[in-house]
Amino acid sequence: MWSNFAAFLGACTLIALSPGPSTVLIVRQSLRSRRAGMWTVLGNESGVFVWGLCAALGLTAVLEASEVAYDVIHVVGAVVLLGFGVQALRAARRGDLAGLTPAVRTAEPTDLRDYRAGLLLNLANPKAGIFALAFLPQFVPEGAPHFASMVALAAFWAVFEVGFYSCYVWGVSRLSAALSRPGVRRRLEQVSGGVMIALGIRLALDT
Repeated sequence: MWSNFAAFLGACTLIALSPGPSTVLIVRQSLRSRRAGMWTVLGNESGVFVWGLCAALGLTAVLEASEVAYDVIHVVGAVVLLGFGVQALRAARRGDLAGLTPAVRTAEPTDLRDYRAGLLLNLANPKAGIFALAFLPQFVPEGAPHFASMVALAAFWAVFEVGFYSCYVWGVSRLSAALSRPGVRRRLEQVSGGVMIALGIRLALDT
């Protein structure tokens, strides 16, 4: 059991170290504030747990088997990434470094918006669901209840990544004085926007 757990912890670390759309979004949100970054992390990890729960229930197997369902979520994921990318580029062009107009700021609570951004980006990635289906069962101890073990592993995975990505948020906040200068922030918005658009196009073309 403990050998399985140690291997699972190592795998979680390697997964977290792999850069992806969630990492880009978390860093971008953390440029606004530490609070925004943390709510984005919580949203992203809620998505991780949801995919893990779906894998435990066998629902992600349906996604893997159904070409139509996979393609639909694939397209939605690409649109979400492109949307975030365009938002970042528009913010850089306007010089609105928070990435939001005053009307949007007053339309809904900021924490909810940041949480939803992280959650939406994660759930819009069908590969995350299929990966959870392939990843989690490998670490279920022999003879252990399958469903309960899968849910426990998914919960640990999500909590582990909250701690891991908190380091990103903390690191960005520590550099906030240097990163808050308008020219630097504008360039960072341009880079993050370009990366998310590139990832969105890649996802759209990946069949």
